[in-house]
Amino acid sequence: MNVLVLVVDDEPDVEALFRQQFRRDLRAQRFVMDFAISAADALARIADTIEQSLILILSDINMPGMTGLEMLPRVKAIRPEVPVIMITAYGDPETKRKALAGGASGLLTKPIDFTVLREEIDTRLQQAS
Repeated sequence: MNVLVLVVDDEPDVEALFRQQFRRDLRAQRFVMDFAISAADALARIADTIEQSLILILSDINMPGMTGLEMLPRVKAIRPEVPVIMITAYGDPETKRKALAGGASGLLTKPIDFTVLREEIDTRLQQAS
C-alpha cells in the first residue's frame, strides 16, 4: 500500500527541503511524499488519490490564487477523513483560529520544527496500519 503525505506550497525550495528532511523515510519507503505548487493543483491530486492511502496534507496558508484557508473546506469535502495541517509564517492567534475553525488538525509555523512534524507523520502512519 502506498501511504501518501501531500505537501502544498508555492515556494520552489520546499520540495527539496522536505525531501532532505525525510530522505531516510522516503528511501525506506515508509511513505511517499507528493508536492503540489498551488491549491488548485492540490485539489486535483487529492481527487486523484481516492484509491491511495492519503494520511496527511500539509498546506501553506499564503499562496497566490486560492489560499490554503480557502482550499481547506474543499479538501474536507473531498477527503473528510484526511487530517490537514496548515503551515504559516504568521502564527498569530487569529490565523490559528481560522485554520482550526476551517477544519485543520493543527498549525505549524515557519521555520518548521521537523521533529514535531516527524512525530505527527509517525502518529498518522501508526493509525493507518
